Amino acid sequence: MAVVSTSWGGPHTFPAVHQAGVEALERLGLVVREYPGTRRSAGELRADPRGRAADLNAAFADPSVNAIVASIGGDDSARILPFLDPDLIRSNPKVFMGYSDTTTQLLFAHQLGLVTFNGPSVMAGLAQSAWFPDLERHVRSILFEPTPTYDYRPFPHWVDSYADWNATDDPTAVGSLQPHDGWRWLNGDTLVSGPLVGGCIEVLEFLKGSRFWPSDDWWTGRILFLETSEDRPTVDQVRYWLFNYGVQGVFDRIGGLVVGRARGYTDAQKLALDETVRSVVVDEFGASHVVIATNLDFGHTDPQWILPLGVTAELDPGAQTFRLLEPAVE
Repeated sequence: MAVVSTSWGGPHTFPAVHQAGVEALERLGLVVREYPGTRRSAGELRADPRGRAADLNAAFADPSVNAIVASIGGDDSARILPFLDPDLIRSNPKVFMGYSDTTTQLLFAHQLGLVTFNGPSVMAGLAQSAWFPDLERHVRSILFEPTPTYDYRPFPHWVDSYADWNATDDPTAVGSLQPHDGWRWLNGDTLVSGPLVGGCIEVLEFLKGSRFWPSDDWWTGRILFLETSEDRPTVDQVRYWLFNYGVQGVFDRIGGLVVGRARGYTDAQKLALDETVRSVVVDEFGASHVVIATNLDFGHTDPQWILPLGVTAELDPGAQTFRLLEPAVE
């Protein structure tokens, strides 16, 4: 399998954290291959979007590679999209996983017809996996031992912080474990299903209005998932971004909206975010048919689920369940 740095140069800056993530992949039985730019410095990577794209193109082209995982996110991977080879990627489908700034590439490849995977990266999620025994079981269930259907279940504990990577003897250390605080069902009373699509809400903003943004009809019948980053955007910022989806007509077309647990928010801010999501979708844009669930186990808190873009999922507000209706890999 391949590890690529398509955004920030985290492996160069914090090699011990990166190595912990590589070792987590090896515990899954994978043989890890790092591409030329994987350990380049942050400055070198930022200055060379074409080189970052070349690594990703090469990983897709390599017949010995069956999976690609991003080392970590960042804030400028949209710059590599013009240099990606759509025909090459379309012709060589394989598992491609990451989250946060990797959202740009996951959506790009998904629109070419690939199932892509919003899930833990090498340094953020996998490096900390020893703290969360249920995570490895989840990864195996989605990527290694798929079943005809899969029920997402809450992890018993979660964290929204890591140790200071500049000052720690344990590169895998995490903040204090918090007990699961429950999914919240905000709207809808009818079961809905449809292909999953989504990612980090801030990163998706980089693509709006560009040729890499999906067409209007593309959203029809989908379940949209969104999550906020460690930058902790204000509730008002999230409202403005959601308002844009409403103006585009996205809420008229989708069947469901799921929102990941917000990292770094207080309980009061989480409740305010919930009210904002519901009021924008239902009150301002009249999309009363959209099933809305929030505080789900994905995004910038750990452990996080793997959500496969393009795989049909089901939201049942009556039973308060969220499940995949087909395997994510063959």
